[in-house]
Amino acid sequence: MDKYSFVGKINSIQPRIRLLRSFDEATHSYLGYAITMEGEIDSQKAIFSIGIGKAAHARHQFKVNDVIAGECIPVPDPDAEPTEYYKVSKLKVISRGSISNDSEPWELEPPELEVYRERGHRRLSARTYDMKCSSCMWGARMSAEIIVDNWNPRGRRKYRFETFCYGPLSCKLYKTGPNRKVEGRNGMVYIEEDWVDAMNVVHRGEDE
Repeated sequence: MDKYSFVGKINSIQPRIRLLRSFDEATHSYLGYAITMEGEIDSQKAIFSIGIGKAAHARHQFKVNDVIAGECIPVPDPDAEPTEYYKVSKLKVISRGSISNDSEPWELEPPELEVYRERGHRRLSARTYDMKCSSCMWGARMSAEIIVDNWNPRGRRKYRFETFCYGPLSCKLYKTGPNRKVEGRNGMVYIEEDWVDAMNVVHRGEDE
């Protein structure tokens, strides 16, 4: 597949995570970082997202308002990836942007993926994410793959996107949203109750 050239200003950098659900079980794959930018891709003006790996971010230390360029290809299955493009190459920083915002939403250079994993997340209202948190380094929009019959993991699967917050528990922008429901075999439905979120972040204080 031919690669697309792109150039643009970074609007947000968030963890790039794939979520696998099987009824009441959830597994996370921390793939790298999802970068949303405004610029040009394949000679067309657009707002688009690219996925990069941990090593690429460590090398370039991208942050909001940087202007970057490179090459990428479209993801083969948009339902299974949190970004539109991936397999990025020839990455370079055209110019470094300035950051003046040190409060929510936190539009700073994101931490290492291990920090996200250690902090844990709470579910986040999709509307709140779209309206207020899509540029925050603590927000995440994950591609979720659901194994409908956990006794037949190679059988039917469903896909959707879910939004989460890794940010401080005291953030005034945070809205939890409805409990997540996961379809299971024979029409069963698992409801992910509030205690799951509470357990994920029980080790953190209000301002962590």
